[in-house]
Amino acid sequence: MTERLPLKHLALAALVVATGLTACSKKAEPAPATVAAPAAPAKPAPLKAAFVYVGPVGDAGYTYAHDLGRKEAAAKLGDKVETTFVEKVAEGPDAERVIRDLATQGNKIIFATSFGFGDSMVKVAKDFPDVHFEHATGFKTSENMRVYEPRIHEVAYFAGIVAGRMTKTNTLGFVGSFPIPEVLRNIDAFTLGAQSVNPKVKTRVVWVGSWFDPPKETEAAQALLNKGADVLLQNTDSTAVLQAAEKAGKYAFGWDSDMSAFAPKAHLGSCVLLWGVYYEKALNDVLDKTWKTGATKWGYREGMTDFIKIPDFVPADAKKKVEEVKAGLKAGTFEIFKAPVVDNTGKVRLRKGEVASDKWLGDVNFYVKGVEGKVPSGK
Repeated sequence: MTERLPLKHLALAALVVATGLTACSKKAEPAPATVAAPAAPAKPAPLKAAFVYVGPVGDAGYTYAHDLGRKEAAAKLGDKVETTFVEKVAEGPDAERVIRDLATQGNKIIFATSFGFGDSMVKVAKDFPDVHFEHATGFKTSENMRVYEPRIHEVAYFAGIVAGRMTKTNTLGFVGSFPIPEVLRNIDAFTLGAQSVNPKVKTRVVWVGSWFDPPKETEAAQALLNKGADVLLQNTDSTAVLQAAEKAGKYAFGWDSDMSAFAPKAHLGSCVLLWGVYYEKALNDVLDKTWKTGATKWGYREGMTDFIKIPDFVPADAKKKVEEVKAGLKAGTFEIFKAPVVDNTGKVRLRKGEVASDKWLGDVNFYVKGVEGKVPSGK
């Protein structure tokens, strides 16, 4: 037994040594090469887009509608775009400064949303050929500048249909901003719409020389009411005209956006602008590198305008007429300005068989028959 113990110990020692050598040989093996995962492609920087507003975003009208459109387009495009805006920009030299500053900040598309911004945008566009410039309601274009506008005269016609049925004095009132074709088209379309259901209608106009000036708008509305107008429409940006009508126990309309909540007793419907459909397209044009100069003129058919919130107390035949005209515009079978169109001096502006072209619409400088007074010269 004393001789067997050393042998056993020797066997165990040999086993330990062998195991150790095996372990050492395994540790000596080189580690397998690590293959690096491919780097993720860099995320493109968002498209920077800027908007220049003539009024405050809280005007509840024109500028408010533009800002709703900006937000709608930005929400749909997500992190592909980064938008900003400057509000209450005066038309003239101040607009040029603002637009130039936005271009310098790296914005690759700039929207100027008022007619009076046109000349300023033309100047800046020449100095920034790699920036896309968009001018609302304008007419001047260049290689990197284009224009867009809504056919809001279509929904002014809808308002006229309702006004023609609701008036008791057969006198309508219109508060105008500036006597430019855009505004004159709306006055004329409003009057023609009213005459389509009430040939006795006449329209009186008071000009305020501003897009947004609630005190002046109120004064103009009151002047029209004092002259016998009992249904008012405006081409200005605040709720002042609608509220003045309600205070006087008369009727009026919302303009540019839904204004029904501001004067529910007076509100006969709102002529709304839905800018988001165009802003989404324009931003995608830049993102897809398909942007081209030109002019885009969209209306009810394309979803850029609508006439909404007609109250229950409006006669059913007026509502039916509105729906018929909407269907005609959608189908392309109805035109707001078609022969015969005669101005208030008796001059024929569209002869038998003629339909207004875009050029004709852009040159409107007259009142149709039924609108009182003369068109002021200049701005």
